[in-house]
Parts: sequence; C-alpha cells; structure tokens
Amino acid sequence: MDIFIFASEQWLLISLLLVLIYIFALTERTKGGKPMTCSQLVSLMNSDQAVLVDVRANADYQAGHVHGAINIPHTKIATRLSEIEKHREKVIVLADQMGQHAGGAGKEMTKQGYTVRRLSGGMSEWQQQNMPVVQGKKASPKKS
Repeated sequence: MDIFIFASEQWLLISLLLVLIYIFALTERTKGGKPMTCSQLVSLMNSDQAVLVDVRANADYQAGHVHGAINIPHTKIATRLSEIEKHREKVIVLADQMGQHAGGAGKEMTKQGYTVRRLSGGMSEWQQQNMPVVQGKKASPKKS
C-alpha cells in the first residue's frame, strides 16, 4: 500500500519518468532505421531507390522471401556488409520475421554510413497483407 501512497504524492515525478522512458524507447527504435510499410517498400524497390536485405536465418529465407531480397542473417551483418557495398547510395530496407532483429542490424549499418529503414512488422506483416513471396534462391544466369 505504501507504493500507492508514494505514487499519489509523487505523480509528477512518476509522469516525468514515464515520458522519459517513452522518449528513450522511441529514439532507440529509430536508431536502427525508421519503420516503412509494405507499400512504401514496393514503391521504392520498383523505382530502384531501395534494396531489401532479409536478416533472417538462411532456412527462413529459403522458405519464403520477397523477390530481389538479399539474405544476410542478422548475426553476420557486420562481417558481410561488403555484399551490399554497391548499393550504398540506395535506401537499405531490413526485413526480419516480426521486427525483432532488424533494429540491431540497422544500428550496425547506420554506423557504417548506410541509409537504413526497417520493414514494419517484418515478413509476418508482408505475408499477412498477401504480398508475393518466392522460395529458394534466385537462379543465377547461365553463361553459354
């Protein structure tokens, strides 16, 4: 019961603490890239202004991914950034399963100078909106 008495007497301090926690959480979330909707991603990819990097494990990527996505698991993002170096001038959009790993990968990429956004809701949201997915790796062109 003492906590309720404290809260009623110090409501201003508690309110200030909650506001500061909210601001901290919001700024930490945007450090990994601002969220982007599925339709915004499609628009940017169609105009060749963005590249999608799927940060899920390879098995999840193989099971179904957005056409044209590059698979770099979030655990290997720091060591495999050279794979997307040629896309540095574009917006890099990160997709994971539900938004849990894209933020950490985005922070690492932002430190390296990339312009990063996150697919809001990840692949779960993409599939929930009945957007197309492909399975397996994209076939490499045959040389004759």
